[in-house]
Amino acid sequence: MPRRFFRKFAFKRHEMSKQWFMTPFRHLLHDHRLWGVRRRWVVPAFALGLFVAFMPFPGHTLTAALAALALRVNIPIAAVSTWVSNPATMFPMYYFEYQLGSYILGWDLQPFGFEMSIDWVTHTFVNIWQPMLLGSVLLGAAGATLGYVTLDGLWRLSLANYKARKRSDRKDRESR
Repeated sequence: MPRRFFRKFAFKRHEMSKQWFMTPFRHLLHDHRLWGVRRRWVVPAFALGLFVAFMPFPGHTLTAALAALALRVNIPIAAVSTWVSNPATMFPMYYFEYQLGSYILGWDLQPFGFEMSIDWVTHTFVNIWQPMLLGSVLLGAAGATLGYVTLDGLWRLSLANYKARKRSDRKDRESR
């Protein structure tokens, strides 16, 4: 199931390399690992995207795509899995990251209000960046590990079910 599911959304390597905006990366796009739908390349890409999604900086999709390119894992899966962090989930994620980081560092919690503005970055983020960054790395690593183990387990379970079904079909055909 996972391979068939991901194959529906997979980009075609030769179609992507023809796009004008891919010209600087065209020589890198011939590696089948960057676009292939195999467990070996999809599962780490999913975990990479989850890790990047927890980081408190803009441009998650681009960052995950470039990291996937460097690590030679599936680029589209890494880019799309960063969408866990979206305007609806940002505030709870960042607030919990800040609380976790403050707890680990032993700092008192300061009033925390998140908004996407330069004023927030220059006044609030400057005071809370250390605990927030620590919490981001820890929760990103935990989310990536959980995502890796879960998707890998689901993929293996799906493969085992597929093979069992094939074996039973073969036995049924032989018994007739």
